[in-house]
Amino acid sequence: MFGIFYLILCVLTGMEMAGCLFPQQITEKGNRIWVILPAAFGTGVLMLTWAVYVVSWMFSVCAGAEHPLFYGNIIVMSVTVLCLLGIFIRKRKRTEKMFPVSEKMISRKWILRKEILLFVVLTAFVTVMMFYVFHMKDGLLYSGFSVYGDYAPHTAMMRSFSRGNNFPTQYPHYGGQDVKYHFMFQFLVGNLEYLGLRLDLGYNLVSIMSLSGFLMALYGISYRMFRSFWAGAAAMVFFFFRSGTAFWQYLWENAKAGNLIQALKENTAFIGYTTNENWGLWNFNVYLNQRHLAFGLLIVAVAVWIFMDWVEAGCGHKEHGWLWIRKRIFSKEAWAFRNVEIAILLGLFLGLTAFWNGAALIGGLLILAGFAVFSDGKLDYAVCAALAVFFSELQSKIFVSGSVMSPSFYWGFLAENKSISGVLWYLVEISGFFFVGLVVASVFFKRNERVVLGGFLLPAVFAFVVSLTPDINVNHKYIMISYAFAAVLWGGILRSIFFEFRKKRIKWAGAAVCIIMSICLTATGVYDYVIILRDNDSGHRMTVNMESSLTDWLSENLGKNDLLLTPEYTMNEVTMSGVMIYCGWPYYAWSAGYDTNYRAGQAVLIYTTDDPEILKATVKQEKITYILFEDNMEFEQQECREDVIRETYPLVYTSEDGRIRIYET
Repeated sequence: MFGIFYLILCVLTGMEMAGCLFPQQITEKGNRIWVILPAAFGTGVLMLTWAVYVVSWMFSVCAGAEHPLFYGNIIVMSVTVLCLLGIFIRKRKRTEKMFPVSEKMISRKWILRKEILLFVVLTAFVTVMMFYVFHMKDGLLYSGFSVYGDYAPHTAMMRSFSRGNNFPTQYPHYGGQDVKYHFMFQFLVGNLEYLGLRLDLGYNLVSIMSLSGFLMALYGISYRMFRSFWAGAAAMVFFFFRSGTAFWQYLWENAKAGNLIQALKENTAFIGYTTNENWGLWNFNVYLNQRHLAFGLLIVAVAVWIFMDWVEAGCGHKEHGWLWIRKRIFSKEAWAFRNVEIAILLGLFLGLTAFWNGAALIGGLLILAGFAVFSDGKLDYAVCAALAVFFSELQSKIFVSGSVMSPSFYWGFLAENKSISGVLWYLVEISGFFFVGLVVASVFFKRNERVVLGGFLLPAVFAFVVSLTPDINVNHKYIMISYAFAAVLWGGILRSIFFEFRKKRIKWAGAAVCIIMSICLTATGVYDYVIILRDNDSGHRMTVNMESSLTDWLSENLGKNDLLLTPEYTMNEVTMSGVMIYCGWPYYAWSAGYDTNYRAGQAVLIYTTDDPEILKATVKQEKITYILFEDNMEFEQQECREDVIRETYPLVYTSEDGRIRIYET
């Protein structure tokens, strides 16, 4: 299958690039395989997918090709195969290994079996969950209640490539204009479907590889810091199951009401006592519905692992106190380049993730900025950040008319009480003692651990002081980024506690303390996971007919310049056609920065006017080429009139059940 072949080419290409990112002499950092493999997947996918996109864009826009992905894929895959073959022949003549980076990927064989078992279990768990919430069977697509809202714009974007010709790229739920939302992960999945991989298989496969790869790199960071398998394994648990006060409050509230057991058994909604916490903003559901976040974090985690060389160099100096701090800022060592070639590559890869997941890029740059303060080689950080920003801005100028972001000071995030004490209490409510406990425990940390903690916390700080989009809720991703990376430090804390008790020969007490702390740190997340299972089971799923004649008709008859007026759809047979919709579900486009109020007003006018001239003038002005009408439909709670539309424009399609009609303007 061509889709699988494409992914294999990505990994092989990434293995060649990994040779530049991971110098062979670095062997004391643990089994590097858990960082190199994710890096190979991530960098290979980045480079090849961007190449396919650019070539396809050129064939569509410059050559007017009807199926540009055909040319993009055939050219990029052919060139890649020839390049890899040429490299292999050259290295064979020189008796060199094809992938030299693979020579020293495993330096600690005594823990390799445990690590393999850990990642087999993690990957199996991730695989089950990805398919649990999104899969196809007997021609129907099933999407769970807790995730389908996010999948609606994503699947529409995927289908705009696999079934359409979305070059230059538009936002399907607000067609006819630029694309303000990062879309390259969706392009990858759409391209895989075009190459023959079923939509759910392609979406789930790259999601599994992205999230599992990120967890591998996160484990690599943990082992590098603490030299402990169990610290890394504990970090994985804390990643999946969040801390927070919600579960304990829920227990107390229902215990007082006398219905605790019944409430625990019957509840199907996320619990929470802060603004929008019942959306699942803070739990594993985020990684199920925002699949592209994990891919961005995979690239960030690789960059973090590599730049820890710089952190260790800065923290390795013998000075103490203010003298050490002063030398980290004013000495030549603090600023001189250490490895500018790697910094350039990392800046390139980070910059190319901007339209895969912008939040991951911003969070990653914030973490590295925190590292840079006390690291040596600050100019390397500056080069990396400058290149990342340059490539991000370059993409924004190409894809977006105007500014992609509107930065503004916004204190307090979603805290109702905006005082300092109120914001701190809000942080405790959503995360328990996770963040506060880390700050307190940092008194006992080593120097490099404190530096790393400072970097990991910066995205969370950013979430409470800056707003980049009209919807402040999206800042929750920055807190989740801090949470994911800081989980590494909690793994190290529990390891230290256990071994301190072990030294005192009261091993049972250390185990008891670690178990109690783990329960406190994960109880809310464990119950959230139960809700994920309940809210996405067979009775809590929406379905889409993937063999719909309506979907096929739209895909076959509407081109990339057509604009379809519909009701405010989320995910259905129409959005699965990949066509450009004038005004889909408004939250998606509004949160991305589009003026949905204007289009909603124009749509109401078109659907409700009794004047044919107003209808024709508005349709022409808005460049709408097709109008879809459903039986008994309303738009923005206003009754719609089909008689005027029917008298003005010809009917070109009627669904088999007669429920839907489409008029061409």
